[in-house]
Amino acid sequence: MSLNLGTILQAAAAERPRHAAIRMDDRVLTYAQLDRAARGVATALRERGIQPGEKVALLVPNVPEFTIAYFGILYAGAAVVPINVLAAAPEVAYFLADAEARLLIAHPFFANVAQAGADEAGVPLVLAGSGDATPGTLEEMQESAPVAALEQTPPGQTAVILYTSGTTGKPKGAELTHSNLFVNCAFVVPRLIAPQDPDEFVAMATLPLFHSFGQTCIQNATIARGGTFTLLPRFEPKKAYEIMERDRVSLFAGVPTMYFALLHHERERDYDLRALRYCLTGGAPMPVEVMSAFEQRFGVQVLEGFGLSETSPVASFTMLGKPRKVGSIGWPVWGVEMGVVDEHDNLLPDGERGEIVIRGHNVMKGYWNRPDANKEALKNGWFHSGDIGYRDADGCYFIVDRKKDMILRGGFNVYPREVEEVLYAHPAVAEAAVVGIPHDSHGEEVKAVVALKPGQQASEQDLVAWCKERLAAYKYPRVVQIVEALPKGPTGKILKRELR
Repeated sequence: MSLNLGTILQAAAAERPRHAAIRMDDRVLTYAQLDRAARGVATALRERGIQPGEKVALLVPNVPEFTIAYFGILYAGAAVVPINVLAAAPEVAYFLADAEARLLIAHPFFANVAQAGADEAGVPLVLAGSGDATPGTLEEMQESAPVAALEQTPPGQTAVILYTSGTTGKPKGAELTHSNLFVNCAFVVPRLIAPQDPDEFVAMATLPLFHSFGQTCIQNATIARGGTFTLLPRFEPKKAYEIMERDRVSLFAGVPTMYFALLHHERERDYDLRALRYCLTGGAPMPVEVMSAFEQRFGVQVLEGFGLSETSPVASFTMLGKPRKVGSIGWPVWGVEMGVVDEHDNLLPDGERGEIVIRGHNVMKGYWNRPDANKEALKNGWFHSGDIGYRDADGCYFIVDRKKDMILRGGFNVYPREVEEVLYAHPAVAEAAVVGIPHDSHGEEVKAVVALKPGQQASEQDLVAWCKERLAAYKYPRVVQIVEALPKGPTGKILKRELR
């Protein structure tokens, strides 16, 4: 049996060749054009010696070149390794080396970071989005003769590796299969919203496509539906309103900070958003007051969900036709089971709090080259989410806390250990602890509490700058507090609960 995620594009191109697949302002790619470009990239990858199952990394923002490269890689039977465009050069080098990537495709805007990371990892670099087909660019690759057929890949072969940070050490690559991603985008997401004429299905792609939410729920789900997605590379409320009105956007998906920004933007006029029918949110808890105010203003229900990179990502969602439960993450989606377990992995009855576990077609095959992490996360047939929650008598799930110290900043996961390691590398730092503090629009902000070595000097601004140079933009602490000593327990462990 064969299943290549790229079949969603191949099928849409066959059925709706002249329909707009991607729009970015005045630039439009039809399904036929997108399919042709992806087939050219696939040929060029094969000519470069890239074999089925090998890895190709992407460092590209929300521009058409991301989707062209993404499906070109899939058509060739290789695996896509999307990299956060906010990553610093050392992080890019780590992702490339860890994934054993054969090639990095990057946008010229990030050329310096991409080149530095690629050089350190010893990986060739191709620029995408230069606007002309000069040698060594994605534009040149897509003009290659088109492959006649997609590579026949088994359903369980890795299609995408999404890197997710861990509480200990370096980020891990979640291996998502063609089957994982195909079912999530082609079956799960369409069931969350009522069927809609593909001619009227227009989704806004402002969630980063390198992230699982935007990749599955917008890019892939729209292509599987044969609709159009309109790109907004950098979210800005005024531009978002203009695009929603101009392109008659029917589906908007965003993290809570985006809803907050739209709601509080001082509009110079009333935009025509009558085409807007569905709104999805995830990535961080949505404040109830923000959700209610948005729904009241725009007359559209906001559906809130839960998922992780390891679950492709959708695991549960509030659903049309079911009762609204304030603060919930809804019900398990089609074909997925969830449960709540104690510390011994025993399933708990309704109402009792424990770790939320998940199993089904959406669960990753494992972390790339991380057998120890797999043993911890994949136990007794369940994926262990690390989130603490409970299920009510109606089968609806709620999250109450996080088992780990993860910080959710603007929908992105920030793990304190990674930031702390950067701080400990500063010559003046003796001790460091990183915690999340409440923030009105980001949900949480990253704060570092630091004790300096005797006789050493460093200001809060010095430490912020140090981290900014070494970490992605969403990870470095905006708030640093220097203290004489950090609070510790009897074993010498830093007491983060006191810092919070």
